[in-house]
Amino acid sequence: MPARSLPPLNALRVFQAAARHGSFSRAAIELNVTHGAVSRQVRHLEEFLGIALFERQVRKVSLTAEGQQLFAETSPALDQIGKAARAVMARPPVRAVRINARPSFAVRWLIPRLPDFVARHPRIEPQLVTTTLSPAKSIEAFDIAIRRGVEGWPPAFKVRPFLEDELILVAAPSLMKAKPVRRATSLASHVLLTCKSRRQDWDDWKQHLGLSRLKPARRLQFDHIHLVLQAAVDGLGVALTPASLFGTDVAQGRLVCPLPRLRFPLQSIYYGCAPGAGREMRLFADWLDAQAA
Repeated sequence: MPARSLPPLNALRVFQAAARHGSFSRAAIELNVTHGAVSRQVRHLEEFLGIALFERQVRKVSLTAEGQQLFAETSPALDQIGKAARAVMARPPVRAVRINARPSFAVRWLIPRLPDFVARHPRIEPQLVTTTLSPAKSIEAFDIAIRRGVEGWPPAFKVRPFLEDELILVAAPSLMKAKPVRRATSLASHVLLTCKSRRQDWDDWKQHLGLSRLKPARRLQFDHIHLVLQAAVDGLGVALTPASLFGTDVAQGRLVCPLPRLRFPLQSIYYGCAPGAGREMRLFADWLDAQAA
């Protein structure tokens, strides 16, 4: 129904009060307006409808036949509007939990899983703050932070491990079909994808496996590990990535692990809870533990 075919709702509300009381004066008292304001609103509604709603006498007003019909048919609708408004107002306010995480972890691990948290706790809004700064140096306030290792946490935070991790090779299936990697030395013919914030990973991995002299055909460097993984999906080279950041790429076949047994252990990932944070934070922490399990 077009909006202009609806009567003016404020005038309709005034009409309802006047019809219920059979008096403009009593309607004015109920609505906390003047007698003249009630009269003007009723007249406005009558002009809109093109009919008289009241028979006006010296000391009282009475509904016309059309006024009685309008009163009877609009009362339930206005009652329903009032009921709906009260129901909305009675709902508990949406609460929030502010989560501090590094961008790559947020993109590759946290965000794909957040729909599960929202489904379980629809009245809690997860608000994500991404930064490469340590929790101790973060500018924005937060309730819970997620980081690798036990360094860089504010002293008052309660920190606990929740996710084990390790480095592993990944590449696009098309690249492995064209240039298979059947042993570590095969990497000498490949482009190695590196991350600026994790630039030691390849050297640590090679040293751990006794391959320090292995030289790749070329290296490509990116700012964040999620960009490295996207480059791997697009077939630009072989990536060495924390297993926690696979996302759904391996499960859905966009990436494969050519040498799955050649792994390098990493520091565990921890979450830390701000002192005094409320129930929302505790529920989110419990959810993190369940996801890790």
